Amino acid sequence: MDEQKKIPRHVAIIMDGNGRWAERRKLPRKMGHAEGCKVLEQTVRDAADLGIDYLTVYAFSTENWKRSEEEVSALMVLMGFYIKKLLKVAEEENVRVKIIGERSRFAPDLVNGLNKLEYETRNNTRMVFAIAINYGARDEMRRGMIRMAEDVKAGKLEPTAITEQTIGSYLDTADMPDPDLLIRTSGELRLSNFLLWQLAYTEIYVTDVLWPDFNKEELQKAVDSFGKRERRYGGRLTK
Repeated sequence: MDEQKKIPRHVAIIMDGNGRWAERRKLPRKMGHAEGCKVLEQTVRDAADLGIDYLTVYAFSTENWKRSEEEVSALMVLMGFYIKKLLKVAEEENVRVKIIGERSRFAPDLVNGLNKLEYETRNNTRMVFAIAINYGARDEMRRGMIRMAEDVKAGKLEPTAITEQTIGSYLDTADMPDPDLLIRTSGELRLSNFLLWQLAYTEIYVTDVLWPDFNKEELQKAVDSFGKRERRYGGRLTK
């Protein structure tokens, strides 16, 4: 196997630990989120440099609305600010941005910013950068199944013709391959309602490093770990 084949085509990241990073430094939690945004900018560049074709990050979950009003408000402000910065990064790195999740709950100016980010980068070809915002895998499947049921009702889809591929085509990631590698920072050992359908056979890499301390070296460690694994997809290895 040559080195190029050891690079995962699609990497997904659960960026965890911003709050703890700030608390350990006796800083407001919003400072941890701000630092995490800076790390994300650099990670986009690093992933593209490594030859990764798709990068998907968990930026804001459907459950994150349960956090304090102060923290949610701070996150919304940061999101609006970094949308503009990510547009610059995406253009510099020839990266196409895709938003997954239900964006209609956000304020109109933020929705406009997200729409612009997708539109302005639509022709970029080096890497696809998917940002999961107001995203939850169960909600994604619920929304997808509603659309599928509507198509069945309208006679556009026969129930007996539904396959796994059909289901996948109704999800937010319909035009993307499933992740090869999932990275979770801060040492937590759970999926947190992230890409539950798509992660069926994904290799998982967990690091104790908090997201604001994540860097290219840590990304390389995860990629190297992936390169040493044998992917079985439910079958047995044969010599």
